[in-house]
Amino acid sequence: MATLYHHPLCPHSRFVRVVLAEYGLEAELIEERVYERRRDFLAMNPACQTPVLVDNDAGVVPGPGTIAEFLDETRGLALGERRLLPENPVARVEVRRLLDWFNSKFFAEVSNPLVTEKVYKRFMSGDQGGGGPDMDMVRAGRNNIRYHMRYIGWLVGQRNWLAGDDMTYADLAAAAHLSSVDFLGDVPWSEDEAAKNWYARVKSRPSFRALLADRLPGLTPSPAYANLDF
Repeated sequence: MATLYHHPLCPHSRFVRVVLAEYGLEAELIEERVYERRRDFLAMNPACQTPVLVDNDAGVVPGPGTIAEFLDETRGLALGERRLLPENPVARVEVRRLLDWFNSKFFAEVSNPLVTEKVYKRFMSGDQGGGGPDMDMVRAGRNNIRYHMRYIGWLVGQRNWLAGDDMTYADLAAAAHLSSVDFLGDVPWSEDEAAKNWYARVKSRPSFRALLADRLPGLTPSPAYANLDF
């Protein structure tokens, strides 16, 4: 069995967990608090970022994009029409573009500041940068998510899924990041009905069940977080 070093609210880790579930793969989950900078974890991934997949055959596979490509190359063909990275090179470009949009841009502007300020800093020492949330960062994340929601709504208004006719890595990445923010109650669902309906489709998939069951000590998820009819 593979091992996944992750954090329950790390959106990149959530993306990989959903991807593994879509492939029907199990992995032992080991919670990693990257701000502790464990020597053994740094040896696996000097960038000291989650997720890191340790595969029995390939060894250490770090980072959400690298893991997604690795799984497609080793297991993608077995999914047939349900392949999460299309065979068509042009279609792959759009999936990769959106994968980068959510794993880089959305992460930098929304999910990382909100999760860091409202979750990680609770468990970090003063030397690690812990303490109360920087409300300017929180407000910026809450403001930035609005145009991302409009973009999601626009995409699904043109297509069946974010990158085209079929569900892909792009949908799973976007939904994983939104799920982290939704846990905190910071997704303005009332602002874009198309985006909300798309998320409901992804949220209802069996691969999402483990994420919706996540709980952290001292943190209560938003009322709509695990509700499929929200």
